[in-house]
Amino acid sequence: MTKKNWLLLAAAVVLAGVYVIYFTDWFQPKTVQIFHTSRNLRPRNLHGGTLPMLIFGINQQLKLTEVKVVAVADVQTNQHPLPLWHLITDSNSVPVKNFHYGQQINGMRPAVKGARALPLATNVTYRLLINAGGVTGQHDFELQ
Repeated sequence: MTKKNWLLLAAAVVLAGVYVIYFTDWFQPKTVQIFHTSRNLRPRNLHGGTLPMLIFGINQQLKLTEVKVVAVADVQTNQHPLPLWHLITDSNSVPVKNFHYGQQINGMRPAVKGARALPLATNVTYRLLINAGGVTGQHDFELQ
């Protein structure tokens, strides 16, 4: 090969590298989009109001390895806040696309044996953190 051919080959490799780095997601951390909705599906509580059912959705079906809900204010003041709801899996969870707050997801268990999801207060911002292998995501939400 001539010197000109080597130069053209090197330029093509450099351009291909630039394309892969800037125009593909090969080197980006894998994230997931999370959304939530609140429905008054449960019966009335003792104080006359309805208890909202908080439903989370994910843009793809995932085998979750960890689900955690913490108060955002606790995250800002404490590096390791106590979660209000924390599920983990040891082996193999069932792929899910949506779940509701406090639900026992098949294949997952509470991080602390016997722990249950604590009730959420209104007008407090919370953060949902999920892990699914190498995919992570977080979503801030608030009950109205």
